[in-house]
Amino acid sequence: MTVNIDASWKQSLAQEFEQSYFLELVSFVKREYGQHTCYPKGKHIFAAFEHSPFEKTKVVIIGQDPYHGPNQANGLCFSVNEDIPHPPSLINIFKEIEADTGIPYPISGNLERWADQGVLLLNATLTVRAHQAGSHQGKGWESFTDQVIRTVSNEKRGVVFLLWGGYAKKKAALIDQHKHHILTSGHPSPLSANRGYWFGNRHFSKTNALLLQMGKKPIAW
Repeated sequence: MTVNIDASWKQSLAQEFEQSYFLELVSFVKREYGQHTCYPKGKHIFAAFEHSPFEKTKVVIIGQDPYHGPNQANGLCFSVNEDIPHPPSLINIFKEIEADTGIPYPISGNLERWADQGVLLLNATLTVRAHQAGSHQGKGWESFTDQVIRTVSNEKRGVVFLLWGGYAKKKAALIDQHKHHILTSGHPSPLSANRGYWFGNRHFSKTNALLLQMGKKPIAW
């Protein structure tokens, strides 16, 4: 498994790559990709880190699992490849952005445009077996991505963390709330959104307001 990851992340996470759990994780992922169809493509497993270098990361959005359908996952949470129909959660994200900021609903569901502006789109688990949601959970990815969150919290200041849904909200325990900003809401999935826990959170305008207060460039959502 080639770890395509920006040099700044390699430096910040160097010790993590040497941990026994991570070496076991690499072996597991290589075996899974060799024996089964898995997503995203191997070269995209660490795409979140490629597009948002450590020093440029100013917003973190936390997801859970990659999409497990054909050609959907591209290594960024909630994001899909070009020309792929938008999954329900992504549809609700774009609807909230339009209502919150006036930015029209986009044609592309590829969120690389966010990541390239310093939005770390981090799934807790970075790989999955095709059509088997959660199949790579509990294999070590969570230990790695938890450490990513801790590293951002410890070594940076003024990052805006967007925690959507119960799973993501638990990650608040890893974040120094005296140094960073945390915005929470329900998950954008239809089950949560239709109960009134997602729409109207205005996280996108609130994030940009916080970035501007800190003298940082807002995100073009």
